[in-house]
Amino acid sequence: MHITDYSEYQTDYQKSLEEPDLFWAEIAEHFHWRKKWNKVLEWDFEKPDIKWFLGAKLNITENCIDRHLESNAEKPALIWEPNDSSEKHKIYSYKDLHSEVCRFANVLKKLGVEKGDRVCIYMPMIPELAFALLACARIGAVHSVVFAGFSANSLSDRINDAAAKLVICSDAMCRGAKQLAVKNTVDEAIKNCTSVEKVLVVNRLDWPIQLKPNFDYLYDIESKGISDHCPATEMDAEDMLFILYTSGSTGKPKGVVHTTAGYMVYAAYSFKNVFQYDNNDIHFCTADIGWITGHSYILYGPLLNGASTVMFEGVPNYPDASRFWQIIEKHSITHFYTAPTAIRSLMQSGSDYVIPYAMHSLKVLGTVGEPINEEAWHWYHTYVGKERCQIVDTWFQTETGGILISALAGISPLCPAHAGQPLPGIQPVLLDNNGNEIVENEIEGYLCIKFPWPSILRTTYGDHERCRQTYFSSYKGYYFTGDGAKRDKNGLYRIIGRVDDVINVSGHRFGTAEIENAVNQNKNVIESAVVGYPHDLKGQGIYVYVICKELPTGEEQNWLRSSIIQTVSEEIGPIAKPDKIQFVSALPKTRSGKIMRRILRKVAEGDSTNLGDITTLLDPLVVEEIINGAVL
Repeated sequence: MHITDYSEYQTDYQKSLEEPDLFWAEIAEHFHWRKKWNKVLEWDFEKPDIKWFLGAKLNITENCIDRHLESNAEKPALIWEPNDSSEKHKIYSYKDLHSEVCRFANVLKKLGVEKGDRVCIYMPMIPELAFALLACARIGAVHSVVFAGFSANSLSDRINDAAAKLVICSDAMCRGAKQLAVKNTVDEAIKNCTSVEKVLVVNRLDWPIQLKPNFDYLYDIESKGISDHCPATEMDAEDMLFILYTSGSTGKPKGVVHTTAGYMVYAAYSFKNVFQYDNNDIHFCTADIGWITGHSYILYGPLLNGASTVMFEGVPNYPDASRFWQIIEKHSITHFYTAPTAIRSLMQSGSDYVIPYAMHSLKVLGTVGEPINEEAWHWYHTYVGKERCQIVDTWFQTETGGILISALAGISPLCPAHAGQPLPGIQPVLLDNNGNEIVENEIEGYLCIKFPWPSILRTTYGDHERCRQTYFSSYKGYYFTGDGAKRDKNGLYRIIGRVDDVINVSGHRFGTAEIENAVNQNKNVIESAVVGYPHDLKGQGIYVYVICKELPTGEEQNWLRSSIIQTVSEEIGPIAKPDKIQFVSALPKTRSGKIMRRILRKVAEGDSTNLGDITTLLDPLVVEEIINGAVL
């Protein structure tokens, strides 16, 4: 299961193409099964209908926790670092984790949760979030984690779509310098949710909350005296493990469904090989468990490998921009995995916050969530990795369940801002506008996958036709990622952004990420966001939002615009030079760090109406500033 050198990667990759059933069967042998499979794979991308490890029986938590108890019961499983650095951290061994998960599972059963029930979890990054998620899996309930920054309306949509029977939340949450209500948001959300029978509340800040009799329950009370022994429920390989909703920025959110066995095998395999995890390493992924990165690379992937994994409640710039580096030194972190947005934000704060920290323990750095620009990559390599750490630039999606394209740390060839090569078992292709496979390198195309992997989504909950239309209808016989990509001369993949983030300028297609990377090469630029807008002559023009070290004024703006245009012309060519540049103090981002490009597109198009729900933004006031400063 563990690839140790590049020749082994090449051998495994070839075997995965020629004998995929045998390849995945051998990897699956590393896990505990109640009953082995009758058949490895059945698939049809047209329907779509995909099944892995048919007939097998298992419980994923036995593989995450129970099987490690014999030899690693006292090993740290979960290390929780609180929002406030003055608050004491917590360490849970595998034995502790087993007790906590079983206790939580028994509370769920006490409240009437059964196998197949959907449970919505709306919680901050506290240990009980991990216990709740694993407790659902323990008893066969389907967990649907909703990021605790979403508004009541967004939460309500997701609860209703999943027809969740129980909602688990906290009283309140800490986020940087703020303390925010959580239970109040749930109360507002469930006013229109007829499926919800009970709400379970975990205490975080001792906030007073309204409790509705026979409806709201306190975990502290319900768990008193309850057993910490809970036998794991036997699950079929294709039983639902979880639903995870995509952002739903346009239309109804999509509930991506992942099933038990295939997700387990791939989450474990990808974690082990991408990060090259060893037994004594400590892995710190800064994502929120409300996203697929948190599911796969804070909890399931690490725990399936018996790893020690760090869960952080706070934000990177509180109390100041050295928080990540403090955590790395405090816990001797070996693997650090974060988003390019976070890296650029920390760059903006200045290198003085990171230089004092030697971080000798670090071995591997990772990036996730969006293509990383070269300037951020080099800053990460130089100041965080001290020019001695491997960097893995990972590409995957909620729908893929795990990392599909990435370097393997210390094994694969690296190229800044390139995701790299596919993992064994992954068969990516680039297609042209007519759906033909592009065999040459240095040509951009639509990124598709032509063969299933174990953690591919099975459906969108309650609407299988939507799954087919969205992912399998654009190009017959392929899973369409929705991303554009390019292979370099060495066959390394560079993700250039969503197809709807591709700008067609006078017949030339440019990925927004590609232009952003060029803009960010300008020494005056901290971060940028690029969108297209209707242009009378070119079809689409290029509109750039730019954050500088200091917000320019007057004549300085004209000088900076010329400088940025010159940089883009040098990096890509004159055809890609921006038509409009707006200087802003910040970009509209969700609390998870995702740039809300639909808002930027609307403003660039001169339409400031119907911007949609902006309550999930880190700072909604930024939108008004951007509208007022729009270049028309």
